[in-house]
Amino acid sequence: MSSDGLNIAQQEAVNYLHGPCLVLAGAGSGKTRVITHKIARLIQAGLEPKRIAAITFTNKAAAEMRERAKGLIGARAAREVVICTFHALGVRMLREDGQTIGLKEQFSILDSDDVLSLLKDCGKTTDAAVARQWQWTISLWKNQGLTPAQALEQARGNEEHRSAAMVMQLYHERLQAYQSVDFDDLIQLPLKLMQQHPEVRAKWQQQLGHVLVDEYQDTNATQYELLKLLVGPDRPDARFTAVGDDDQSIYGWRGATLDNLRKLPEDFPELKVIKLEQNYRSTSNILQAANNVIGPNPKLFPKTLWSALGDGEPVRVIDADNEEHEADRVVARIQSLRSTSSYKEFRDFAILYRANHQSRLLETALRRAQIPYKVSGGTSFFDRAEIKDLCAWFRLLANNDDDPAFLRAITSPKRGIGHTTMQQLGEFAGKYRISMFEALFSPSLPAALPKRAVDSLHEFGRYLNDLEYRARHTSGAEAARTFLGDWLREIQFEQYLVDSEDSDKVAAARWNNVLEFIDWMAGRAGGTLDDTAGVHTQSEIRTVLEVAQTIALLSTISEREEEQNVVTLSTLHASKGLEWPHVMMIGVVEGLLPFRVDDEAGSGEAEGLLQRIQEERRLMYVGITRAQRSLAVSWTRRRKKGRDIISAQPSRFIKEMALDSATVKEDPREKLKALRAEFAKKAAASAEAKSRL
Repeated sequence: MSSDGLNIAQQEAVNYLHGPCLVLAGAGSGKTRVITHKIARLIQAGLEPKRIAAITFTNKAAAEMRERAKGLIGARAAREVVICTFHALGVRMLREDGQTIGLKEQFSILDSDDVLSLLKDCGKTTDAAVARQWQWTISLWKNQGLTPAQALEQARGNEEHRSAAMVMQLYHERLQAYQSVDFDDLIQLPLKLMQQHPEVRAKWQQQLGHVLVDEYQDTNATQYELLKLLVGPDRPDARFTAVGDDDQSIYGWRGATLDNLRKLPEDFPELKVIKLEQNYRSTSNILQAANNVIGPNPKLFPKTLWSALGDGEPVRVIDADNEEHEADRVVARIQSLRSTSSYKEFRDFAILYRANHQSRLLETALRRAQIPYKVSGGTSFFDRAEIKDLCAWFRLLANNDDDPAFLRAITSPKRGIGHTTMQQLGEFAGKYRISMFEALFSPSLPAALPKRAVDSLHEFGRYLNDLEYRARHTSGAEAARTFLGDWLREIQFEQYLVDSEDSDKVAAARWNNVLEFIDWMAGRAGGTLDDTAGVHTQSEIRTVLEVAQTIALLSTISEREEEQNVVTLSTLHASKGLEWPHVMMIGVVEGLLPFRVDDEAGSGEAEGLLQRIQEERRLMYVGITRAQRSLAVSWTRRRKKGRDIISAQPSRFIKEMALDSATVKEDPREKLKALRAEFAKKAAASAEAKSRL
């Protein structure tokens, strides 16, 4: 171990500054530590903080990385380093240079719901499932870098794909008209910028002296192409560090590709590969099970995790009769470990599963046992209807041409402008190829709509213009808080919530969310909070309008909440990057993990099936490596499938774990019996002690 707490491999990765570098960081091997220390080392070597970019995949990871960097390089330098998500970097590039491709500075970023309703409109359907399939397909095409014309060409002979490609074309035109982008565009458009405009490419290559990419195995084809152009693929000394683990690539379904790892040595022949194999998280028994599971998968870069933490507890396999029985056994295990383990807080426990629906029975059993819990990945703060309503107003202030935001703002609260009026306005705007806001003030509008409707629309337009002026000239926390409070009173938003809900209690809870949002907005206007969106601005004090422009990028405020002392319930996908002393994986049966792979066995696509199995195996590996001190894997003899009860088989992955004779097959009935006997003994001893007093 070196003086700064790095092992030899970590030290090598930190000190390698003069060319492209791939750090293969196994689970729990200290990759964030390597990235933050490398940022410090680059600054020490003379690189300005603002010329270093560290790209992560979540706002939360970016905020955590900035906090850790702060301890090494100081608050000021940590503020200057570009630490953000790929999407946030995309926003930054488009705000600065988007005009080159016809995008105005104050473009809007559409969220998933906006995209869905836009696709329904483009495809002339009310069927949400059909629109969601289009959304999925179009997103994959965009992540592959396909234009609508290329998608149409690729869809030849497949009627379903052909209709999606035609919708994609219309959708693309609407986005341009609305001066809006979706999340996929935040990668695709910067790539287009860099490919088509050499002066923009040269500017960003000069601006970024070293790029570090976290979770590199989760990048898609478009992100890789963007990375190449940022660092200069034709430079043998391309300055970047990719940190990833091919064994933890579990997002193939959303476009992530291991090809990006394969291509690195080909595209950058000078690539230095450094493996981090020492795990600081888990005991040897847990790592052995993980190494065994991942063993059958083909290896791009073979590695074997090891730990200096000792063997630890044997991995447990729990077999249950059915899912209710399984939930009871999980509860019994938590109660048992809380009485015997030194890690006995509720926050020390996690229950992981393949699909969201598996949490229901667990929740019932935990409530019955009075064990507090949270379901990770629940509705984010910004997904709540009342917050989306307010965000629509802010999006419209930042970009008047954002029609989806216009439609939401004008009806939240309702202001006597009916559906017919909105339809007529939409048709008028479509006819003249202008946004709905622009249509409000068209001299031709009175000829197309009744006078009363036009008067109501003009009133809304004037109010919006006034609000934009005030938002542009209001800065700092206190002024922002006053402005936002006045605005909510003007539009009678609290009354709108009361009228929308049957329950006063629900309305009050929604109003509290609104007040929390206002506090948060005011805080950002005052420069009192870090910009977790990663879009770095120089000024400490911002106007309300400037704050409004970053809202669409944010996913949740709850990420900044204090850690609660509760058991975590989470899908395996959502658990990635996290760790707990005690982990229980439930529902480890064929058909759930791996997930329904046999259903596709008859399709003849043997290669695709094999890849699916390999990704599911990596998912199992991710689950196992979340555990620090104890791991239990549970399966059931019978399980529900739809309305039927079917017999179940333990997952092939349990066999692959190759657990030796030290593995304990737990019999929770006996355990529970012993536990109850222990509690009864304690209660009797306590009663006896009291009787003596």
